[in-house]
Amino acid sequence: MTASPISFQLFATDGAARRGQIITPHGTAQTPLFMPVATQATVKGLTFDEVRELGAQTVLSNAYHLYLRPGVQRVHDAGGLHEFMRWNGPILTDSGGYQAFSMGSLRKIDDAGITFQSHIDGSRHIFTPESAIANQHGIGADIIMCFDQCVFSAGDPASVRDAMERTHRWAQQCHDFHVAQPNAQLQALFGIVQGGTIPELRSESTDFITRIPFDGYAIGGLAVGETKAEMQAVTQQVCDGLPADKPRYLMGVGSPEDLVNSVALGVDMFDCVLPTRVARNGALFTPAGRVNIANARYADDDNPLDATCDCYACANFSASYLRHLFKAREMLGPRLASIHNLRFILNLMREMQNAITAGRFDQFRQQFLATYQPTNETRRQTQKHRWVAERGI
Repeated sequence: MTASPISFQLFATDGAARRGQIITPHGTAQTPLFMPVATQATVKGLTFDEVRELGAQTVLSNAYHLYLRPGVQRVHDAGGLHEFMRWNGPILTDSGGYQAFSMGSLRKIDDAGITFQSHIDGSRHIFTPESAIANQHGIGADIIMCFDQCVFSAGDPASVRDAMERTHRWAQQCHDFHVAQPNAQLQALFGIVQGGTIPELRSESTDFITRIPFDGYAIGGLAVGETKAEMQAVTQQVCDGLPADKPRYLMGVGSPEDLVNSVALGVDMFDCVLPTRVARNGALFTPAGRVNIANARYADDDNPLDATCDCYACANFSASYLRHLFKAREMLGPRLASIHNLRFILNLMREMQNAITAGRFDQFRQQFLATYQPTNETRRQTQKHRWVAERGI
């Protein structure tokens, strides 16, 4: 068996919460960690110098988008993704499975793979387990993901089972193809547990995926319309069945309250577009919850939006100035908001690391959740269901 190109060291636990680090060929990342999303080899609106200064140690890029533009060969010829986008820390790439899930009528799924039309020019493509891994080999990330089939959490049990079993077959194909390539010594491969919100399927999937010697394990298929309680129940169930000596990655989750609650259940790694996506619409994180900077109450507020935040936006500008930028549709507004939201999330991860090390994580969690007001869950689910319906998923 090929030695893993990454190592995971566990320093401390507090309940199920874990404090550790992942050592990769391009550096070390402290866990629990949050990966800002650089979908197209960029975190929207920010330079990578800024992303580093905010405290990010690892970023995530999207193999589907990079495959379509500028192309895997172009990234490879540029020296790989690290050199192409000038990020010298660890990078994780996803396989394209979620993007296929989100394309609705533009894709067709069978046992061979996923056939889809490019959202750019309508051209026809097919991803197989082998090609998804080959694409990520060419891109050159430190951690790559298996090709999987994600399904809407409210789907019927038969469809969820079909997708899970296909994910299992693809996982074995991905692993077998990966370990047969020279890049297996340079890139870590993570398996993905699926099964919707059905406990029996999640148990079956956890058992199957952990029998394959992946370098780490991910929980997929969440944050796609289920309730917060369902998300937490699935996360706890899967974490309880994952190896303690491998990193655990909860895919696509980035709300502050979900990060805190999921770390409490034993998750080590997260990614999500949420912090920068909502920032571009003027929604900013504060210790009391998410606020809309366009609200009239900030029109004459000469104080920083968050006096406890040390980001560039809060250290240099007032809430009224940030509001003015959004009202005037100046591009600096979304940039400053993105800087603030990422700093908030990355500070939150550091605070959780420290709390676990000090043996006071549960106290930290209770204090955070007592103050932070999450967004309305009913509204969030309604929006997700509308998104699913629009795509015909």
